[in-house]
Amino acid sequence: VQLVESGGGLVQPGGSLRLSCAASRRTSITYAMGWFRQAPGKEREFVAAISRSGGSTIHADSVKGRFTIARDNAKNTANQQMNSLKPEDTAVYYCAASTYYNNPRATAEFDSWGQGTQITVSS
Repeated sequence: VQLVESGGGLVQPGGSLRLSCAASRRTSITYAMGWFRQAPGKEREFVAAISRSGGSTIHADSVKGRFTIARDNAKNTANQQMNSLKPEDTAVYYCAASTYYNNPRATAEFDSWGQGTQITVSS
């Protein structure tokens, strides 16, 4: 499946952004979805994931209470609402899809990736 992210940009600390990920084909019964991010000089890290049905979600501790992952299976999209953004949230954000939901924190579990979208949090 091909994935395309949108919604990145520059935002001030404390601001909000909403990322969207559009899939090339139906994802509802096939793919769990996830968001990861990679800051310069750092490894790609888990941000959030959601099961096929949307009934189960998981968020990294660093974003819990600020970020919310959701999906719209009718539109083949996965979204991430990001509030109270901090400078340390600055990174390239990637959408990913997986046929499994065993260890959604692991990059190795995801076999399809988007090209990434830059988010910069700065005043």
